[in-house]
Amino acid sequence: MSATKARLQVLAAALLFSTGGAGIKIASFSGLQVSALRSAFAAIAFLIFLRGRVVWSLHVVLASIVYAATLTLFVLATKLTTAANATFLQSTAPLFLLLSSPLLLNEHFKRRDVIYLLAVALGMFSCFMGRPEPTITAPDPVRGNLLAVICSITWALTLVALRYVERDHSRPGLGMSVVAVGSLFATFATMPFALPLPMASTGEWSTLVYLGVCQVGLAYVCLTAGIRHLPALEASLLLLVEPVLNPVWTWILRGESPGSWTIVGGGIILTATALRSVHEAHVSSRLVAE
Repeated sequence: MSATKARLQVLAAALLFSTGGAGIKIASFSGLQVSALRSAFAAIAFLIFLRGRVVWSLHVVLASIVYAATLTLFVLATKLTTAANATFLQSTAPLFLLLSSPLLLNEHFKRRDVIYLLAVALGMFSCFMGRPEPTITAPDPVRGNLLAVICSITWALTLVALRYVERDHSRPGLGMSVVAVGSLFATFATMPFALPLPMASTGEWSTLVYLGVCQVGLAYVCLTAGIRHLPALEASLLLLVEPVLNPVWTWILRGESPGSWTIVGGGIILTATALRSVHEAHVSSRLVAE
């Protein structure tokens, strides 16, 4: 595969991911209903893509449980707070990833990572500082922000779990099995609380199908196809398109304003992440050269 095609696939994944905020905020469905149906449609898409060949193991099941929690928490957080806060706070996952890696993966963070940790913590604090007033699209910002922070922790644990299962090179495709099974688990966990389903327009039902099949399912297919052919730095920088565009789509389609404190906090988080990615790539290339 050419590098250009791989870049376009990762960029397509980021663009699809970025539409989640605007889609999740459809009016007729509650957070649990959106979560249940989005996960159900995503599970169907994954099972079709994998042709039913899901790899089952204890590690896949455990990773899937954490991923299912992430799917649900992100939807609930986005329903309650602004899409900007939900996605920016979830972007603090590397903070918890660095803190948990020594225990879970035996990978110790370096002294220079402390600056990054402090920057992300400052960005997180800024996202909480604004305390926006409740609105139609963000009725409970405080509780939504808290759920977004918890979501960032479960997302960090998901990334750790995915990295762990992908170490088993004798069984390829474990990562896709995790997201497929995780989508099933999220559906089973939330559907009992989502019933009965409301009367909704064709457009809103189409949005739910899009969220599951495209915003989650197709996005992961594009991501897994392209990311293996790109350097980690380039892939991570391309994926930063998602948290940048997520609040933009929500503002255009739902009229939701993120607030100045959230923009400042998100800017700090994304800038710190980009600079750390560039620095890590530079250090790695220097070590290889030596």
